[in-house]
Amino acid sequence: MRKIEQKAAWAAAQSPLFACPVCHEPMQVAATSLVCPQAHRFDLAKKGTVNFLNAPVKTEYTAEMLSARRRVLEAGLFRPFVAQIAAQLTGRERLLDVGCGEGTPTATLAQTGASTVGFDISAPAINLAGTLATPAFFCVADLARLPFLAAQFDVLVDLFSPGAYSEFKRVLRPGGRLFKVIPASGYLRELRQGLYAGTAKATYSNAAVKSRFLQAFPEATVTPISYDFAVAAEQFEDLVTMTPLSWQAPVAKRQALLDNPPTSIHVDVELLQMTLS
Repeated sequence: MRKIEQKAAWAAAQSPLFACPVCHEPMQVAATSLVCPQAHRFDLAKKGTVNFLNAPVKTEYTAEMLSARRRVLEAGLFRPFVAQIAAQLTGRERLLDVGCGEGTPTATLAQTGASTVGFDISAPAINLAGTLATPAFFCVADLARLPFLAAQFDVLVDLFSPGAYSEFKRVLRPGGRLFKVIPASGYLRELRQGLYAGTAKATYSNAAVKSRFLQAFPEATVTPISYDFAVAAEQFEDLVTMTPLSWQAPVAKRQALLDNPPTSIHVDVELLQMTLS
């Protein structure tokens, strides 16, 4: 069976799940398309992905950046905290990965057996995600207008993506769980110091991001996670390419860092998690 047919069969088995982005009515699978009662149709691509946006959205996610990100994540940069989330799953959940990018963490979460959907606003990211050999279903969608019916997911995972908390609450079932990972002050400190020493960008605080989350979910728990990730020189160049931290850095400082790369990079994050009442 071709991948497009496999993903269409998966979507049909999950029905009802998807809501039409145009009229918000439930969508059903018809061959390899998702169709609502108002005849709005969204076709699956050959890789089994679907684009729910009315028009393309330009992002800074280039093919070069996405490919570099995949190589670094496959090498294990995010593995400890993704594994910590995966260890809390039973494999019987329906899971949504918010802002999934090129899909490597999504595929890891799907290995638990959870029925997994990953979405991103970047069509190139989802196109690359569609190349993965994973049961996860990938789509292009808008964080602020999720193309899912209410109370459909047991778990939401948000790794470094913005939070649309009213939408998160809408699509989570009662008793559903939310896992959000945010950078802490020491995240990628070798990059931050190397690229921005002597400027305001040399330091970082997640206070505003964390405060907004805790206002929406005051009973959430906060777990710090820190470790050092060993990097070879070629991996470090991929790391610099993949992170937005480097995208506006002075060219000279970026080159100086690439010429003298560190042997490890510090990962310092906080895992915010809560259970919806």
